[in-house]
Amino acid sequence: MRLASSADHDMKGAPMPHQMQKAIARNSLLIKSLPAQHVDAVLSKAIWKQHERGETLFIQEEVANVIHVVIDGWVKLYRVTPNGTEAVVSIFTKGESFGEAVALKNLPYPVSGMAATRCHVMHIPTSVLIDLIRHDTEVALSVLSSTFTHLHSLVAQLEQLKAQTGGQRVAEFLLDLSDCSEGSCMVTLPYDKVLIAGKLGMKPESLSRAFMRLKQFGVKIEKNHALIEDIGVLQTFVDNAE
Repeated sequence: MRLASSADHDMKGAPMPHQMQKAIARNSLLIKSLPAQHVDAVLSKAIWKQHERGETLFIQEEVANVIHVVIDGWVKLYRVTPNGTEAVVSIFTKGESFGEAVALKNLPYPVSGMAATRCHVMHIPTSVLIDLIRHDTEVALSVLSSTFTHLHSLVAQLEQLKAQTGGQRVAEFLLDLSDCSEGSCMVTLPYDKVLIAGKLGMKPESLSRAFMRLKQFGVKIEKNHALIEDIGVLQTFVDNAE
């Protein structure tokens, strides 16, 4: 399935996003970094869509013409290897954006994108940002900043693979998803734990063992929720290399 164009969106008259969805979008790295005077214009011209689990957002080699911001739920990016095996490249959740680099250069996607769960995604047509960049160079710097952050994240993932145990990688993953700075917290996970394992460079059975180990640090898994007893205790575990 191909993503509808902005013209198609206007013809269909898609419903306006809720204020809560707009608030999440405003707090995303990409939108938050934009000059304040342009934020409302970008949000008003974005395409707000709900995607069902398993729905394709785009396919590998399709030309990119939108930038994506996840409002809620999970989106996975993956490649299919020559032998037909699916390799998860990354997963994104609330407030995270992707596709900036290829969309702004109108390049083909190097991966395919799929809704790993039911999710809401804001799709920003590239033309909207390009028009803003032509009038305000600060917008270009904002997009570059977002792209650099993605690169930094990939470097950090490589560092984790070499420097952290499986338990520490999973713990840091939970902390990154947490909205809490202290005390107890609940984190929502995708039902398909294979996604998490793929993102963290682990086998599913290794992920299960890591979750078991985290019990002693106050982490309890209930279906697709991780209950963290004390954020501080978990952070200490991550910081102390074994």
